[in-house]
Amino acid sequence: MNLKRMVYLGKKYISDSNDRFLINSYLGLYNHMLDEEYLKRKFKGVLGKELNLDNPQTFNEKIQWLKLYDRRPEYTMMVDKYLVRDYIAEKIGEEYLIPLLGVWDNPDEIDFDTLPNQFVLKCNHNSGLGMCICKDKSKLDIKKVKNQLRKGLKQDYYLTGREWPYKDVPRKIICEQYISDKNTDSELTDYKFFCFNGVADSVMLCLDRNTGDTKFYFFDKQWNLRRYNIRGKNAPANFTLPKPNNIDRMFDVAECLAKDLPFARIDLYNSDGHIYFGEITFFPDSGFDANLLPETDKYFGGLIDLRGIRK
Repeated sequence: MNLKRMVYLGKKYISDSNDRFLINSYLGLYNHMLDEEYLKRKFKGVLGKELNLDNPQTFNEKIQWLKLYDRRPEYTMMVDKYLVRDYIAEKIGEEYLIPLLGVWDNPDEIDFDTLPNQFVLKCNHNSGLGMCICKDKSKLDIKKVKNQLRKGLKQDYYLTGREWPYKDVPRKIICEQYISDKNTDSELTDYKFFCFNGVADSVMLCLDRNTGDTKFYFFDKQWNLRRYNIRGKNAPANFTLPKPNNIDRMFDVAECLAKDLPFARIDLYNSDGHIYFGEITFFPDSGFDANLLPETDKYFGGLIDLRGIRK
């Protein structure tokens, strides 16, 4: 970083209280702050507006409200990438589970010699930190992988966005079979279904996740592009993506898993026509999604019914 950039960032840190809060938060200086105060300050820092918890209207506001007041104990199991497997097997069947290759409490327990050439390692209690997508074991830096997994296990994922279900997840490392799609040469597409009170409004396709240029596009049940976000808004006229032959079944699976939930994003994969469960997400982007268009933020907010949830 050049001197001019450093001076600019230093001045911004001093003069901008929102910027200062976000940096200090990243450094862990507010780890003991009460959830409501923390979320109000971070909401203002990220989105530039006050968080209305008394009468939330937008999607991002209601996600923050749900963090604070919709605290069903079973959510902790549902965000646990290991324990949720039993829940999924019971709800929709084991055939929707990516085959599990192993589970451990620490990286030193992993016998890499017994793992196949391709696999995925990740922590069960967080998102991203520690993950290893191995496509060729002969090129794997095992020491580096173990160090990353240790960092992942140490992460208190709850603190970054006060997503309370992650607070009490027993931390483990899991290894899943590497899955791909022979129908495409690119990375496996993530299908993220936005479900409101058990009804899927749309699915967000995530492409090129590991290229540094991830692309997000929303489609409805009729496979019409919905210009919900910045990427969709800027897409050319008549833009589309290949429609999976089993997309109707994918919508059905998502709605089954989201039944009786005020909001849930159900993540699925489609590997050579086989549907696999990814995860259940209650708080996309932790409720700080600046990529949604303002009208989408309001529209999605209107789909979340908070009545009946005891504050």
